[in-house]
Amino acid sequence: MPAWRPAGAAVELAVRAKPRAGRNGIDGVVVEADGSAWLVVRVTAVAADGKANRAVIAELAKALDIAPSAIELQAGQSSRRKRLRIAGDPARLIAVLERLASGSG
Repeated sequence: MPAWRPAGAAVELAVRAKPRAGRNGIDGVVVEADGSAWLVVRVTAVAADGKANRAVIAELAKALDIAPSAIELQAGQSSRRKRLRIAGDPARLIAVLERLASGSG
């Protein structure tokens, strides 16, 4: 099961944030014991005052080559596990997410 799914003219994405990392980056997908899949996004920002959330959105926007304003945090404001909605062409976004998840993005 992937960490994303098409949702109309957008993609819903499950993200596992890793704040205070040594560098920003996307570490592929992790599947937990319950079968849920999460795209792992490392950011150097701390998890305070929304800094890590903004950094996660900025890192994803850069990787997806879209504006940060196209990404909306829907759930998980104070959690490492977040649900995002990314506006745009689902086929293109999913193709990029698949590359990122495989480590060749």
